[in-house]
Amino acid sequence: MPDSVSPFTLIDVPGGAPLFGHLGEFKKRPLETMSRWWRRYGDALRFRLGPKTLHLFSHPDLAEEILVQQADRFVKVYDPQRPTGLSLVLGNGLVTSSGEVWKRHRRIIQPIFHRSRMAAMADRMAQVGEQRIAGWVDHEGQSVDIATEMMQLALEVISQTMFTTSMAQHIEHISRALRVSLKYAFDSFHNPLRLPMWVPTHRNREFRSVMQFMDGLIYGLLAERRQSGAQHGDLLDLLLQARDEETGIGLSDQELRDEALTIFAAGHETTANALDWTWYLLASHPEAKARFHEEVDRVLQGRTPNADDLQHLPYTRAIFDESLRLYPPAPAVQRKAATNVTVGGLPLPAGALVLVGTHNLHRHPAFWPNSDQFLPERWLNSERPAARCAYLPFGAGPRACVGIHFASVEGPLLLALIGRRYDLELAQETVESELMVTLRPKGGIRMILNPRKVPVESNA
Repeated sequence: MPDSVSPFTLIDVPGGAPLFGHLGEFKKRPLETMSRWWRRYGDALRFRLGPKTLHLFSHPDLAEEILVQQADRFVKVYDPQRPTGLSLVLGNGLVTSSGEVWKRHRRIIQPIFHRSRMAAMADRMAQVGEQRIAGWVDHEGQSVDIATEMMQLALEVISQTMFTTSMAQHIEHISRALRVSLKYAFDSFHNPLRLPMWVPTHRNREFRSVMQFMDGLIYGLLAERRQSGAQHGDLLDLLLQARDEETGIGLSDQELRDEALTIFAAGHETTANALDWTWYLLASHPEAKARFHEEVDRVLQGRTPNADDLQHLPYTRAIFDESLRLYPPAPAVQRKAATNVTVGGLPLPAGALVLVGTHNLHRHPAFWPNSDQFLPERWLNSERPAARCAYLPFGAGPRACVGIHFASVEGPLLLALIGRRYDLELAQETVESELMVTLRPKGGIRMILNPRKVPVESNA
């Protein structure tokens, strides 16, 4: 019996240049380029970035094979001798590690993000949110960069919920450090001519400087907690108390640093970007925004939201889910084939580099009617595709984001909290996206803070 014919055809993207392949085109606008290739050539593509050959898969069935069914055969790309991408910033933490290191660390960290802990964390999130937007009073009626505001808000939320500390005094320095380091990390992924970090170029020196600052911050947190001996039941306590089941040995200082920085950076960067795009979409769709404000006013009656309110805010959650669909914080997921493997009937050699095109999956017209339109209603009308991996804002399989419950509470909660007090109006004509590991609004988003009349809580 001959093998069944694969439903997919692997297409080599045409137009690659000698030596550099598609690097020039990709480097200018990576997300738009991958989207254009997908729409033109299909769900299974192969292209070259200098000496590296990559496969771009943009179909739910292929995503499920890679991330779920054959997750053990597709590993993270981590080379401690020559790290690239996020591992340059996060080391061998939960996002970048593989194998036994990842399994051990996931077992340690998973409990802090359990759904049962989210109600208590929601109260802290709301408290931080109220504190941050209290400072907006001086800017009412004025234009602010909502991307900066959301980054600072999400940074303070992750600091106070996971580390029981405030980073308010370091916020501007941290924001710059993360912006510089993530841009450096992303550029390292597709730059075959990258000079070693010891070469004293301006970018290398700048990267080393911001990483020294971040390392000092994290090691300082660890030292302070050890010295005080205080117990908060937070992520920091879990990391410091963790012991290997077999050896009884705790995490090394380097492991502690990698995991703390991973949760710190990834835990606010993604949510901040998701909130940015949500405010942009609401400002661009007046009818959706009006329905959002009506729901928030009716449910909250002017008070601060809590975890119990979220079940009564279905449209607010639908808005957040639809924003994550159109602008997923991680528009592509990278893996490497650990062995010779077949995906969707397509053979891949050991070492093959794979990108699961989340951004493309989320706009696939075969699975999403009116795929490029912002339609929160689709989440209320049970229009979600049957294909399990057509929607992957938090990944899938054993490597799905550990903070999925955290983000699912934080996003709608902060939307409701801010939407209760303000009507955010777009103050610029165009907003461009920029891929820097995560999907950011390029140059931020200027919005006018229009105060709303907060309804008085009913006594009924």
